[in-house]
Amino acid sequence: MRVKWKWLSGSGLKLLAVVSMLVDHLAAFVWRSDPWAMTHLFKIGHRWITPYFLMRSFGRLAFPLFAFLIVEGFIHTRSRKRYGLNLGVFALISEIPYNLVVSGTWHCMGQNVFFTLFFGFLGMCAIEYFKEDIKKMAFALLGLLAVTVVFRADYGYVGFSFILMLYILRENLLFKTIVGCCMLSSRLVAGTAFIPISMYNGKRGFIQGAFAKYCFYAFYPVHLLVIYLINTL
Repeated sequence: MRVKWKWLSGSGLKLLAVVSMLVDHLAAFVWRSDPWAMTHLFKIGHRWITPYFLMRSFGRLAFPLFAFLIVEGFIHTRSRKRYGLNLGVFALISEIPYNLVVSGTWHCMGQNVFFTLFFGFLGMCAIEYFKEDIKKMAFALLGLLAVTVVFRADYGYVGFSFILMLYILRENLLFKTIVGCCMLSSRLVAGTAFIPISMYNGKRGFIQGAFAKYCFYAFYPVHLLVIYLINTL
């Protein structure tokens, strides 16, 4: 039976994730000092709402959506080795553009979000591989969690744990939403990402084929590099 409100494909979620990430990064790294971005639009309680606040709030949708898509990719990919390799390679490719945007230098104390997604992928592999041995599974997950913290991957241990939560609770939308919103309590707006997630229909959508797939991967480092170049003009 088809549910009418489940009309978003995986491609639709990818597009929403990319747009929200782009808006967030433009606000954070390009427009943050522009007077128009700090214009008072209206007031909620004691807080003035500005264009900057709205853009950053919209940007909070990005990580939960990307995390959900990583889980879906892990479940449905034809080759998990290739899938993991792609994540690892683009994590390395993205590091220099990320460092340039965040710190203005080749070096940065933290690592880009592709590393978080890659460690989350490895965590799902560990859960599946050691599903008959809870002790080994726990040891592997704690090790990956420690690596995530030591590497200072974007979103840190919360991001890593969030991906695993989405995987473990993938069959229970309500419980997944409740737990996810609690995990993202420091980013309340991010909880609204579960609205489009609940509308996911399980279909791939219009982003198909190797070229389109790698364009999606490449958008992250390319848009960071473009933002850096804009800031250097």
